[in-house]
Amino acid sequence: MSMPAQELQKAQTSLSIIDNVNLQQVSATMQKIAQFQAVVQKTLKKDHDYGVIPGTGSKPTLLKPGAEKILMLMGLTSEYDVIEKVQDYEGGFFAFTVKCTLSRGDVKVTEGVGHANTRERRYTSGRQQDPYTLANTVLKMAKKRAQVDAVLTVASLSEIFTQDLEDYVEIPQQPPKPAQTRPQTQQKNSNTNGFATENQLKKLFVISKELGLEKETMTAIMQERYSKGASKELTKQEASDLIEYLTKLESGEESRIPGDTWEPGQEADNEGASA
Repeated sequence: MSMPAQELQKAQTSLSIIDNVNLQQVSATMQKIAQFQAVVQKTLKKDHDYGVIPGTGSKPTLLKPGAEKILMLMGLTSEYDVIEKVQDYEGGFFAFTVKCTLSRGDVKVTEGVGHANTRERRYTSGRQQDPYTLANTVLKMAKKRAQVDAVLTVASLSEIFTQDLEDYVEIPQQPPKPAQTRPQTQQKNSNTNGFATENQLKKLFVISKELGLEKETMTAIMQERYSKGASKELTKQEASDLIEYLTKLESGEESRIPGDTWEPGQEADNEGASA
């Protein structure tokens, strides 16, 4: 049975493209990509430029500081355009889709797209936040996601890193374990007694990584605001309040606190994080 004319033409076009490929040049390019990936992995700082969120596998996530460093390594600049937006002031819903264009001089290299909206679980779970104050936050989040998307493409890093950590905030709760007799020190942390939930602790973990907060800084914040020395001691209400505060830090509504990362449940003396 003969091949249809249209499919035959496509096959011939593909073969023509392959015939014109300089295999030595392709091999050299692939080697350069591998070398650049190795440089990136050595240059970026774990838990500041990239990190692995618990419960989401072993593939690290590229963060905003890491994306910015890669752009500097490659000598690229970025420009942003809002290509779609919803601003419903009556209903309190805001959504933005942003395109990030990477260029070298006057030459456009690649593009990336990012989206964020006020109905994402990170903005609706826990204590309800005012969507009107979140409009600027989701715009900046869409911009950051577009940047990371473009950087992963231009640097051929998708096999090493995945998209930003916010994509993993909506982690489903594990099914409840059968009731067991536990020591009093563990039972006091039970959610039935009003302590922070696992999802709240994971969300604090994500936002603290995005902000690059040091363990000592997080401990100082909790001591000052709640007289608590670790996240596992927070109540649900306190955890919701802290999430809202850190979200404002992330959006620039509060003063940014520099530093490295902090882990949920981590004590000031750097003891192990809570399970």
